[in-house]
Amino acid sequence: MHPVLENSRWPRVSKFTLSACAATVAELVTFPLDLTKTRLQIQGEGGSRQHGESVQPPKYRGMLSTAMGIVREEGALKLWRGVTPAIYRHIVYSGGRMLAYEQLRESVLGRSEDGIFPVWKAVIGSMISGALGQFIASPTDLVKVQMQMEGRRRLEGKPPRVHGVYHAFTKIIAEGGIRGLWAGWVPNVQRAALVNLGDLMTYDTVKHFLLRNTSMPDNSICHGLASICSGLVAAIMGTPADVVKTRVMNQPRDSNGRGLLYKSSTDCLVQSVRREGFFSLYKGFLPTWFRMAPWSLTFWLTFEQMRRAMGISSF
Repeated sequence: MHPVLENSRWPRVSKFTLSACAATVAELVTFPLDLTKTRLQIQGEGGSRQHGESVQPPKYRGMLSTAMGIVREEGALKLWRGVTPAIYRHIVYSGGRMLAYEQLRESVLGRSEDGIFPVWKAVIGSMISGALGQFIASPTDLVKVQMQMEGRRRLEGKPPRVHGVYHAFTKIIAEGGIRGLWAGWVPNVQRAALVNLGDLMTYDTVKHFLLRNTSMPDNSICHGLASICSGLVAAIMGTPADVVKTRVMNQPRDSNGRGLLYKSSTDCLVQSVRREGFFSLYKGFLPTWFRMAPWSLTFWLTFEQMRRAMGISSF
């Protein structure tokens, strides 16, 4: 390790900062795919059914159709609607989860005598770190989802709910109190634990498997292969929880902050499957995967290179 960082009193702060910076880069590059995914997942629900009316047919039927519709009807820059709270979220979430996982791996759970971090420990560490990071960052995720849906509300002739990040935070607090900032935190945390299981556990396991069992050096090719695997597994693990999370967080609420469409994440899961079938839980899977793959690739390559530039050992 670089002697300055090795003797630094703030090595954890350095790792947190590098994780947050790498996540910010990845978020800016891939955010349009996240917006596309959110619009697809919201389709099929809707407030009309609470009045006994039939659900309107979906407007978008694919990732490309959704993206082109947003550009045509709202403008290209609207593909980045909600990117500010998304960056805020990742500063907290990615910085926290990466730091927590590394501390669990090196100090709490510990490696085996031969230096290998067992898969079962990686599963525990990744789920705990993901859940913890997401719980702390849940308010910014709630704001991000609501801002992403503002374009669709305007096109439907509905008044905007929020006019910016600050207004979104103050509106949520005014309607539901401080607890309102954690609306939908259960599916939020569940989704983060599953995604982290796919992302961190897969990347850490695949990367060190390649280093131990092949002649591949610890370079960008190794990091890239591991990140591609982690993006795929994360998408498979996290999409159902992501659909439930998005629907719970985006539903209208009463004056007490209680949801009007779903009583809980379990209720949302049951209603979605009953009304739309099991595969409704994988609405937006392709854009989720297409986003997670480049996000994971961008994040891990940036993160590893930044660690190397700062004299911190490879993850």
